[in-house]
Amino acid sequence: MLNNLTTPKSDFDVIVVGAGHAGVEACLASSRLGQATLMITSNVDRIAYMSCNPSIGGLAKGHMVREIDVLGGEMGLAADATCIQFKRLNSGRGPAVRGTRVQNDKHRYSAHIKAKLSQQPNLTVMQGEVKSLILDRGICLGVNLQDGSQIFAKATVITTGTFMNGVMHFGLQQISGGRIGDQATVGLSDQLREFGFSVQRLKTGTPARLHKDSIDWSKTEPQYGDEKIYPFSFRSPLKFQLPQVACYLSRTTEETHEIIRKNLDKSPMYCGIIEGIGPRYCPSIEDKVMRFADRASHQTFLEPEGLDTDLIYLQGISTSLPEEVQLEFLRTIPGLENVKVVRYGYAVEYDFIEPTQIWHRLETRPIRQLFLAGQINGTSGYEEAAAQGLVAGVNAAHSLLGKAEFILDRDKAYIGVLIDDLVTKGTREPYRMFTSRAEHRLVLREDNTMDRLGDLSIALGLVGSEAKTKLEHLKSRRTSLLESLQTEKLFPNAETQEKLLKIPTTVLNKSISFEELLRRSEVSCSDLKGLNFSIDEDPNVSEPVEIEVKYAGYIKRQNELIEQAKKSEELPLAPTLNYGEIKGLSNEEVEKLNRIKPRTLGQAQRISGVNPSATQAIMIYLKSQQRTDRSQTENQSEFCEGRGRRSQSSVAIGTVVPGAGC
Repeated sequence: MLNNLTTPKSDFDVIVVGAGHAGVEACLASSRLGQATLMITSNVDRIAYMSCNPSIGGLAKGHMVREIDVLGGEMGLAADATCIQFKRLNSGRGPAVRGTRVQNDKHRYSAHIKAKLSQQPNLTVMQGEVKSLILDRGICLGVNLQDGSQIFAKATVITTGTFMNGVMHFGLQQISGGRIGDQATVGLSDQLREFGFSVQRLKTGTPARLHKDSIDWSKTEPQYGDEKIYPFSFRSPLKFQLPQVACYLSRTTEETHEIIRKNLDKSPMYCGIIEGIGPRYCPSIEDKVMRFADRASHQTFLEPEGLDTDLIYLQGISTSLPEEVQLEFLRTIPGLENVKVVRYGYAVEYDFIEPTQIWHRLETRPIRQLFLAGQINGTSGYEEAAAQGLVAGVNAAHSLLGKAEFILDRDKAYIGVLIDDLVTKGTREPYRMFTSRAEHRLVLREDNTMDRLGDLSIALGLVGSEAKTKLEHLKSRRTSLLESLQTEKLFPNAETQEKLLKIPTTVLNKSISFEELLRRSEVSCSDLKGLNFSIDEDPNVSEPVEIEVKYAGYIKRQNELIEQAKKSEELPLAPTLNYGEIKGLSNEEVEKLNRIKPRTLGQAQRISGVNPSATQAIMIYLKSQQRTDRSQTENQSEFCEGRGRRSQSSVAIGTVVPGAGC
């Protein structure tokens, strides 16, 4: 139990509703910025609970975890501390599309986060159910609880995940709730809808959990992790903190697919009972069988949920079919012929707020001092939720501290891409981050996160003094390594040539710097050790420097394109701008621009349905307005000068002129 769990008797600066991954980062950010913060959750035993896959990271998702970490968040540290299998995905491909993914002990992960919350100053955690918001003239003043009590705060962050009007589907049976064992949040979305918000439905799902002793592992293929860890957090030790385990691969069969096809009339998705749209990139097994009918099988990974549990997570087989159908088709998968199901899969349908109704700072447009983060904004995944939670927590605190809004640009962080996509384009399905969503992904790599965000993090004050010192030290070591590579020379003597041939790489015709040698595709930093070059083997130092050297030309070009794009990206658009006054815009463009109210011309260009001709029309309009304003200013200046001359002559003859001088 959290040692700061209590029933609050006083008001707070910030209230965070929800204790999932978004809620955790929101309340930690707010409290670390000195704000008295209250976390309200319906179940204190499920804080930071991994409702679905017990893993963190993946392509683009791992990038966000590192960004959260550099900005002072907790997800990376928790993932490193509870890692039971580590993998670098796409390790043989370019650095822009490599990604870290770890399998976690889900119970230890939750325990790690609960321990961190219990030690955090300025933070109180309580168990309770929020029924509605306290609103007054468009400002959120706090929350009403189910028991009738009220708690007031200067800012409120809602992170309700899949719980807003959540309904679980087990075949044709429906039960209210956001996940097994936890009740739904009822009332909040209805209140927001009444206030004018567009509230929609989404759907997600989870697979069965299996008992490990009932699986014939000899019929599966073991999948091992990497032998070395490159932790998510720059604050974590460079070694595994828990024993590492294997996951196992199996595949569905044609018999599996036939059973599913015969029972689609029992699937709530195919009977029209579920109205919400599910995640396109993580479909249920029913969807896979129907959408990819030409495939004879689909792979599934059997993943342990922890070191001290018998539960196995069946990745890739989420389903809402009835229990008897699930058991029937599961036993057609190699290795699962005699499987015992501990918990069957089910689907969850829940409310979300159309995210074009929030600002980049994640404050809602209709209600001031109300911030939204996580699946309530239409996203899918722990990492996307945590990223939003951190941004919402910082901005909730900044709104009280009188500080500028905290917004990350698309060329600075995947977090910036995520939020800009949501606010600008909205979503009709659970949004999932991919590297392909970032137009500047070569400069948004995992390895250079602290270069991109380190100084900003220190300026924000989200990292403690020890982390700040380590961050600065790592950046200094990177600089030193790069300088050594540029200044130290390699000479074409017999010993050097022999060592180069062993790498193998071409021998030298003349002396070159180690930086020039490292630019060769076949040469790595580790090869330089054999050439008597002192290399810093910390992957937080050597890897980013090596990538910077090898891809210097491409990175330079990418930065040039970013600078060019900033000319339109940074052109501000006033929130009061009436797009109906601009000639050349279609009715659809006017409607979308007036609804979304883009902050910059660059954001306007990314709105779906706003054509390049429209942005040209906006630029022409703004230039004409600037000329008009300039003309008015010049006329006013001439008028003031004239009045000034008249007032001087009047004063000279002793006449008082009312309003002399402008």
